[in-house]
Amino acid sequence: MCGIVGIVGRSSVNQTIYDALTVLQHRGQDAAGIVTIDGGAFRLRKANGLVKDVFEVKHMQRLQGNSGIGHVRYPTAGSSSSSEAQPFYVNSPFGISLAHNGNLTNTTALLERLAEQRRHVNTTSDSEVLLNLLADELQYTRARNLTEDHVFEAVAAVHEMARGAYAVVAIIIGQGLVAFRDPYGIRPLVLGKHETAQGTEYMVASESVALDAVGFEVMRDVAPGEAVYITLDGQLFTRQCAQNPSHAPCIFEYVYFARPDSTIDKASVYASRVNMGTCLGEKIKREWYDHDIDVVIPIPETSCDIALEIARCMELPYRQGFVKNRYIGRTFIMPGQQERKKSVRRKLNAIDAEFKGKNVLLVDDSIVRGTTSQQIIEMAREAGARKVYFASAAPEIRFPNVYGIDMPTSNELIAHGRDSDEIARLIGADGIIFQDLSDLIAAVQQENPDIKKFETSVFDGQYITKDVDQAYLDHLTVLRNDDAKANRNMELGTNLELHNVCHP
Repeated sequence: MCGIVGIVGRSSVNQTIYDALTVLQHRGQDAAGIVTIDGGAFRLRKANGLVKDVFEVKHMQRLQGNSGIGHVRYPTAGSSSSSEAQPFYVNSPFGISLAHNGNLTNTTALLERLAEQRRHVNTTSDSEVLLNLLADELQYTRARNLTEDHVFEAVAAVHEMARGAYAVVAIIIGQGLVAFRDPYGIRPLVLGKHETAQGTEYMVASESVALDAVGFEVMRDVAPGEAVYITLDGQLFTRQCAQNPSHAPCIFEYVYFARPDSTIDKASVYASRVNMGTCLGEKIKREWYDHDIDVVIPIPETSCDIALEIARCMELPYRQGFVKNRYIGRTFIMPGQQERKKSVRRKLNAIDAEFKGKNVLLVDDSIVRGTTSQQIIEMAREAGARKVYFASAAPEIRFPNVYGIDMPTSNELIAHGRDSDEIARLIGADGIIFQDLSDLIAAVQQENPDIKKFETSVFDGQYITKDVDQAYLDHLTVLRNDDAKANRNMELGTNLELHNVCHP
């Protein structure tokens, strides 16, 4: 999962993009990048690390210009090297820089197409593939200055070729900013504006909270398949560019990824999570009617609102039993299993008094590998809990995600091929309960009934783009398992060392 930002302003946008990226930092902690247009040239800074570490004063001073784009990244199928950091750029036509959130499912076929067009792709990132597809289509215009028709025709052609999930922002030297969303709207994208004495400024971002943080007014979500074109002098154009758009946003955005103060596709993330707590609380009362639970304790932070609502439904005390070290990254996004294991104890510390002699219900947003859940249950028992029950606000995650979330391969998912009793035994819980998928969907639809369908493949194995088969999932297994990632990054490090030796 990544975060993207794009702004066409009336004054320097470097600080605004920086501030927006810090608000989107939860969407990716592997790398960050900003590119601006200054005097007909790109000014680019990108590197591995958090936003605050990547951009020093000297970098910000160089990132001049009234328009630009930004990106925060965590790796999926690619490596976590700095060469994969975004935005990417090509020099022709015009000079185009692009950043992307999501994942293409037909990258191999697209690479073959680009090779036929003699376009070179330098990384393993499908974002660079998207950049070259867009550049190749714009090349055909042969126009000195782009019109909105040129831009929308190019985006329509990209929609025809690309499969999967993508929210894209690109900036073109001398022309303007382009943003578009895949025909299913799997990944979020929001459009906003800010009125100044010099005129209207426009902004697109992955979540509404990024616009809120920098004083922009949310206009609306970019529709599935829609493209937005903002000229550098501030003219806004929009058009539906997909032949058969069908809205199916990723429901995991509401469960885990998005900030609670965001609104995605007109549904409040916070309110959706409260609704999830209500649904799960009612299920626990129904199925565990004779429970002996003394207290409800969330695993911070995503599940706090959910756990509070469960406690209200069950008429039980709600307690904060864990203290979180806010300077440790999200373990779900950690690149390797060993690093995830080490990070859990560094991230959380139990308050013994809230556990000692009690039967506790721990609440989390979801269970992926089970590594974090197992260690947290161990911590609860070490703190003196008599019994430890576990509730997940999401259903069992049984299938890998192919649309931009770094879900592990099937054999690394604890729920794959296992029932609840087996999962409880593996993580060491006295009992476990999962949200029903129908209740999860209802929890978000309660905030926006117009969303008729969601992308829910991690729970039910039904891939919305209908182009994912076992061969593709086997291919992902090769790319995504922890050993493969470690080997790729080690090989990359060796290659960089050799490069440095040969070219000091």
